[in-house]
Amino acid sequence: MKRKFIPATESFAQWKKDPKYNAKYAALEGEFTLASSLIKARSEADMTQEQVAQAMGTTQAVVARLESGKVLPSTRTLERFAKATHSRLRITFEHQHKIAS
Repeated sequence: MKRKFIPATESFAQWKKDPKYNAKYAALEGEFTLASSLIKARSEADMTQEQVAQAMGTTQAVVARLESGKVLPSTRTLERFAKATHSRLRITFEHQHKIAS
């Protein structure tokens, strides 16, 4: 029996039709944004995870977990990451617009 593979974009388009999926996906936006920002800061500093870990006084595995978005680091950890990558930590709040139901 031959399997038919469905492209990820096609699956994603189907999932986006489900309001429950959209709500859960939107709830993760902050975590995705944080993970992307950490990766970008390290990349712009032209550093490896190992180099950042050494500058932070931790392990490469910790930096990998931070960049995975699976953990929510403390402000202190984010400050250490910023210092290690020679960047500045900025935390902002944005007004959310309510979506009409």
